[in-house]
Amino acid sequence: MDSLVPGDSDTTPRTGLISILLVEDSPTDAELTREVLREAKVRSTLHVVRDGEAGLAFLRGARRPDLVLLDLNLPGKDGREVLAEIKSDARLRHIPVVILSASPADEDVAAAYANQANAYIRKPADLDEFVECVRILEAFWLSVVRLPPR
Repeated sequence: MDSLVPGDSDTTPRTGLISILLVEDSPTDAELTREVLREAKVRSTLHVVRDGEAGLAFLRGARRPDLVLLDLNLPGKDGREVLAEIKSDARLRHIPVVILSASPADEDVAAAYANQANAYIRKPADLDEFVECVRILEAFWLSVVRLPPR
């Protein structure tokens, strides 16, 4: 599935694909995200895991993603805990983490930024708005932003 250059080094050269880890327990939201990214101008590989423990296991594997999209409300280890672990790990903290959550709570937004989230996006309930949200996310994070080298 993945045609990225293997390696555990932060200096592994990036290939033409951008690797994205989506930590999302909603199969509907994961599939919508996959479809929008499939249609995107930037070639990307999307890896989907359904809980925080699986997300951390993926991140600690040999191939690290270029970007993490993280839901907050996950079964088991929730997104808040996952974010804190990512940003406290010297091998992972450079990976941008975008919170993609339905929570509008100010305390969730504040806590995410306090734990060094790179962005907080509230998932819209409306299907068309959700698709547009992912398109904007794709345009900014995959086309405009220069991601750190692996």
